[in-house]
Amino acid sequence: MVDSTKVLRLFKALHRTRQQVFKNDIRALEASRKKINEEFKNHKNETLPEKIEELIKIGSDVELILRKSVIQGIHTEHNTLKLIPRKELLTENKPSCNIPTQKP
Repeated sequence: MVDSTKVLRLFKALHRTRQQVFKNDIRALEASRKKINEEFKNHKNETLPEKIEELIKIGSDVELILRKSVIQGIHTEHNTLKLIPRKELLTENKPSCNIPTQKP
């Protein structure tokens, strides 16, 4: 049996992620809210545990892709975009160690 708290947790996580990813973009916030709600509403009567687990997996993957891959862009001038990456997407560049180590 699939725990309904998993579904609710995913629903909340998707909405929290969309609020972070599409911050200050009213159109994208509204479109993503409608899409999330629509998908959950379309599948609310699903009873097969295997299908529910599959849908939870898809939703979790979507949340991960949104959180890790989507960057906002703002049109600044003609044919110019300004990208606004979130802090969690920025990684620190660390040089690799090219010095071989000797085995004792």
